[in-house]
Amino acid sequence: MNTKGKTILIVEDEQPILDLMKHYLKNAGYEVWGVTDGEEARRIFEERDPCFIILDLMLPGESGESICRWIRVEQKSDVPLIMVTAKVSERDRIHGLSIGADDYMTKPFSPKELVARVETVLRRTENRCSKLSFHDITLKPVKREAKVNGTLIELTNHEFELLYLLMRHPNQILSREQILDTLYPNQEKVVIERTVDVHIGKLREKLGRDKEHVIETVRGVGYKFVAY
Repeated sequence: MNTKGKTILIVEDEQPILDLMKHYLKNAGYEVWGVTDGEEARRIFEERDPCFIILDLMLPGESGESICRWIRVEQKSDVPLIMVTAKVSERDRIHGLSIGADDYMTKPFSPKELVARVETVLRRTENRCSKLSFHDITLKPVKREAKVNGTLIELTNHEFELLYLLMRHPNQILSREQILDTLYPNQEKVVIERTVDVHIGKLREKLGRDKEHVIETVRGVGYKFVAY
């Protein structure tokens, strides 16, 4: 399973644990946001619409249980969610699953196991997150929706398909011919390769000056989406 482009929100009040989880998950190819309290978790959830949530049950102020219920009931979201807690009883695990968690981990745990659990849950729930996200550029192919820094941007059909193609192949060079075959699949080669350059220029303009660098020109070949 390709994890690139999947976004994870971690809600964990112990900073060393939060930093460790972020480190391992980023190394596994995920884009990760970390927060330490419920208020910030709600804000990031509404602004960034993450693909996955790792939620500590015992938080200062608002509890993880309350946040979980808010996500499932008020937000009507079925985003995959792993609940993390120091509580170890079977009753606690059953309760966590009953309020909407897809999996349940008890502290202390191996960060490698956490990554494995995330990947397992994602395989089981893959159709619940049909989007790609890099550098705060997010695409939802089913809705034909594109956001930059949480703000919707208007793209033409060709611009959307071009960005989707590039983001589906992060850090991979795509030739102008490959891009044309995707954008104009049923046309003869009356569409010139210069057309790709025009689409790229307009797309960079709409992404904004702070994001235009993510589409890199490979001289004499084509373009690639830089996802480091």
